[in-house]
This record gives sequence, structure tokens and C-alpha cells, in this order.
Amino acid sequence: MAFTRLNKLLVHWRETGRPDAPALIFANSLGTDCRVWDEMAETLGRDWRIVLYDKRGHGLTEAPPGPYNIAMLADDLLALADHLGLLSFAVVGLSIGGLIAQQVAVHAPQRLTALVLADTAAQIGAAESWNARIGAVTQSGVASIADAVMQRWFTPAFHAARPDALAGWRAMLCSMSATGYTAACAALRDADLTGRIGAIAAPTLVVAGEGDQSTPPELVRATASLIPGARFELIPCCGHIPPAEQPDFLAALIQAHLQEYVHV
Repeated sequence: MAFTRLNKLLVHWRETGRPDAPALIFANSLGTDCRVWDEMAETLGRDWRIVLYDKRGHGLTEAPPGPYNIAMLADDLLALADHLGLLSFAVVGLSIGGLIAQQVAVHAPQRLTALVLADTAAQIGAAESWNARIGAVTQSGVASIADAVMQRWFTPAFHAARPDALAGWRAMLCSMSATGYTAACAALRDADLTGRIGAIAAPTLVVAGEGDQSTPPELVRATASLIPGARFELIPCCGHIPPAEQPDFLAALIQAHLQEYVHV
């Protein structure tokens, strides 16, 4: 566990895996912290230098008042890479983390060796739905939306078979700062990279859980179609959070993509 002030923000991050290997930075989803990647880090750390961090407003990173935007969140990731001396790296981004990854790929293409976008899109959701969520959390706290979010994050099979894990993920969500959560929701509301991601040059893998209700597979596939040469993969028996619901399947996809395109 480490804390570093970057862009006037105290950022929580940690590093694991092989320090002599190519770097792989993970960007987490709305309402989660970097622990969402723990199983990925354990599996992929045998071959890669893994960097995990809590994005602005989440986990143990500071949650300053908004507004936030995707460019700001991408700048935070790049500032961490600079702090660690990473001239080049791959990025795996989940949900809003995927939008952050897309922004990095467009803004700093020379830095990226490969890109993995999980359960994300160039534009996610309608302004009305984000405003309604911001209003609910502002008025009643993150816990007020937790049950609805769990329905969108995980498949019915996960709910039935893994109630203790479900309770843990719900607790993670409820621990989020309302200030940070609503500011990140506003960043999602205002983000639209549809007209820009055609410039992404990094080798790109795009994946979606087949049961994802937050970013349905057809939306994720449409984003993949806009990125030159991107490959799309569907993850069976999975909702919006593959690193929790299908970690082995996701790790295998990431490993194969990186081995094909990143020089070790």
C-alpha cells in the first residue's frame, strides 16, 4: 500500500507482480476500489508488472468535490505512470475505467503498448439517468441505490450461488464517498468519446459480460467496431464485473492479448 500526492490529489496505489516485466495498469469501475482486480493481479502478476490504484473519489484516494471529467481522471492515471517511471504500459479499464483507458489511448498514444476495455463504451447511459442517480445519492447516500446496483452488476446465478460474495461487493459500494461517487457519475454523464476513438492505435481487446445490464453487450460491441482492428469477446455467465464473476476467463483473455502484442 502506498500513497502519493499527484495532481494535488492524494492517490492510493500498489504495485505487485514482476518488477522487471512490462507494466500493466488497471483502472477500476464506478463504485469499486482497486481490490476489484485482486484475482487478476495474482494470476497475471506471474508475467507482468501490475499497478493498481484507486481513482479519484474512490477507495483510499481522496474525494475532492467535483466536477470531475474523464480527461482529469486520465491525467491522474498518467501522473501515476510518470511517478513510477513508466514510459510505456498497457491499460485494462472496467466501466468508467474503460473510458479513462480510452482517453489515455487518444491523448497519449505513444505511451500505450496494448489496451483492454471491459464492459465499457465510448458513451455510457443517458444524462437523465445519471442525474437521477446523482440526486438519489446526494439526498439519501450510496446505500440507497446499492440493491439496484447489485442487480445490474451481477447475474441472477451469482446472486443465488454466492450470497456472501454479493454482500461483500455491496459493502464495498456502500463504503464509497458520496461526494466522489456523484462526481464520477457526472463525469460519466458528460463523457462522449464516440468521435475520437477511431484514432486509437494500440492493439485493443474489448470484452463484455453476456448478462451485463449496465453496459449491454451490443453497446460494448458497437464501441469495439469504432476502434481500428479491435477484437470483441463475450464472457459467458457474467454481468458487469467480470473480475469478480468470471476472473479466470477474463485473465485468460487479457493474458493472450498481451502475449500477442506486448514484447516481454
